[in-house]
Amino acid sequence: MSAPADLRSGKGHKDENFPVASRVIRPEHRAPIMAFYDFVRIADDIADHTTLSQTEKLAHLDRLEATLLGQDDNERAGVVLREALAKRGLSPQHAQDLLTAFRMDVTKSRYANWDELIHYCRYSAMPVGRFVLDVHGESRDTWPASDLVCAALQINNHLQDCGKDFRELDRVYVTQETLNAAGVPTEALGAAESSPALLAVLHGLAKRTETLIRDGAPLVRQIRDGRLALEISVIVTLAERINAMLQARDPLKDRVHLGKGAMAGIALTGLIKGAFGRLFSRRSSAAQTVQR
Repeated sequence: MSAPADLRSGKGHKDENFPVASRVIRPEHRAPIMAFYDFVRIADDIADHTTLSQTEKLAHLDRLEATLLGQDDNERAGVVLREALAKRGLSPQHAQDLLTAFRMDVTKSRYANWDELIHYCRYSAMPVGRFVLDVHGESRDTWPASDLVCAALQINNHLQDCGKDFRELDRVYVTQETLNAAGVPTEALGAAESSPALLAVLHGLAKRTETLIRDGAPLVRQIRDGRLALEISVIVTLAERINAMLQARDPLKDRVHLGKGAMAGIALTGLIKGAFGRLFSRRSSAAQTVQR
């Protein structure tokens, strides 16, 4: 059997729709975040592998978890993350939650309704934000807002790749409830272009995801670490832009992704918004204190 690390797709942190441990983050926090990302990237590539059997995928994921938990030293990514967690006194639970999501990817290919999709995001996306917050020593009071942002990022990604996921993996995150209500067969996701009915479904899900982004946006003001707050502001701004594109375009026909130039411009906007938002919030808090 191949080692899990040998099954990587070649995709890295620079290929994501959001920054991963960018230079905005304090240097001392980047290494554990990258260790976490590398571990998760391998597990994700295993779950999405197009030639491995279900049994092989689950076995590889089990091997990664065994090393993460210190049962052996066979998988380097597991060792590196385990050591990073030990150095910070952090639990492996967030990484284990993500492994739960990847096992779901291997064994579950359809989601009945929005609640099932959010339950999946509880394991596939929310642990990422929670881990980053824990690395920074942030209060767990920030988790609810972070969970909303992370779920939105995940669903944005599902909608961007809905055609590819169906064609290559027979995996559908577009809820069966919305497809059935519109009279759209699941197989329509394999077409080169969405029908009007399918496009309405996809745009409707994107609109619902917009609410997650909006409700999670206060996270930027809840974070104590100013540099992490700016990073999150960039992530939220990128999510807003991609979501707006998903509400206007057909992901089966159009490439709903941001180029490097567009990402850089939107990231700058996010930094500015985050900086001014935090400044305004502090001034408002100080004014209220004086009035009391």
